[in-house]
Amino acid sequence: MDTSYPREERPRPKRGSPPAAPQAPRDHLLWAIFNTLYMNFCCLGFVALAFAVKARDRKVSGDVEAARHFSSKARCYNALATAGSVVLPLLLGALIVTGVIHLSKLAQDSVGFFTYQLSGSDDEDQ
Repeated sequence: MDTSYPREERPRPKRGSPPAAPQAPRDHLLWAIFNTLYMNFCCLGFVALAFAVKARDRKVSGDVEAARHFSSKARCYNALATAGSVVLPLLLGALIVTGVIHLSKLAQDSVGFFTYQLSGSDDEDQ
């Protein structure tokens, strides 16, 4: 005789993280504000700010796909603005340094050339 009570078979909980719900996309608003205020290269920071605000509006209204689309555009423009604002001053600095080095070598060579010409003409007169 089986005196055990009927047991419900429950699936064993899986270890690890619970299944992730679809996350709302990031709007990159702080990055866009930073690019707009501090590193505004060809107004790309302002464009990124506009797309970040659109992404936040769509996220609040519940349109996840449109929010994801605008978030992607905001991230792209933010990356372009940041890269342009970092790369261009470094490139300009490198051009200035190489120009100064080239001009200093040119000045040293011309000073050496003129001292040779002047000393050569003095020897011929004697």
